[in-house]
Amino acid sequence: MGLLSPDFLIIAVTLLAAGAVPGVLAGLFGVGGGALIVPVLYEAFGMLGVSDETRMPLAVGTSLAIIAPTSIRSWLSHRARGAVDDALLQAWTVPIILGVLTGAIIARFAPAVVFQVVFVFVAGINAIKLISGTRSWDFASDLPTGPLLKMYGGLIGLLASLKGIGGGQISNIIMSLHGRLIYQAVATSAGIGVLISVPGAIGYMLAGWGQPGLPGDAIGYVSLLGLSLFVPTTILTASLGVRLAHNLSERALEIAFGMFLALVSLRFIYMILVG
Repeated sequence: MGLLSPDFLIIAVTLLAAGAVPGVLAGLFGVGGGALIVPVLYEAFGMLGVSDETRMPLAVGTSLAIIAPTSIRSWLSHRARGAVDDALLQAWTVPIILGVLTGAIIARFAPAVVFQVVFVFVAGINAIKLISGTRSWDFASDLPTGPLLKMYGGLIGLLASLKGIGGGQISNIIMSLHGRLIYQAVATSAGIGVLISVPGAIGYMLAGWGQPGLPGDAIGYVSLLGLSLFVPTTILTASLGVRLAHNLSERALEIAFGMFLALVSLRFIYMILVG
């Protein structure tokens, strides 16, 4: 498919437009939007002629590379408003990176359905909690300290690496179930997206280095074409998402994020049933 062919131009315009949604999600909920980016890239790579064996890891790796600059923009914007828990980010840095690396290894052996079921269970409970406004389901009034806190960080990195997402959905769930305000959970989760996406993208570049069947623009399992088409609109719209988050009331943001989690959970349930 030529770069100036009608089919390629349609794909390019579609990817540019699709990039707006993850950008808003990154700013509004502190999530990288990988749950949306991966399937869009997967279909786009198929239309570009990438083989079925290669396009899924290529979609996941490119998704992580796209999430990196978007998360950085979102995190800096939230941090400028004083909403980020820097101490928590520091405590989670090493465990999250180790979780990301472990996830890259486990992904070779464990069936994806196991992690989808776990996510649906936890996210579904949190969606109901956020939409209903109850605090009776909170695990505790605040996050733990010591080894358990680090275990949470490792879990976030592990699950995010396996799914090609920025981890904001998972860290938001953990923080909100431990009594943290939704504003702080969203803002801090944007920083977590940075911790996951940067080493994750580098890891996928190295994992795919020299593999057969990759398109000419790819560095390992990261497509420079997909990256260049997605990133401009995600960065532009991330600031819009941040403004929306801070203009909404705490209750409105809880309901919005609860509905977002419910939709993502329903999507995973569908994938489990039909897959």
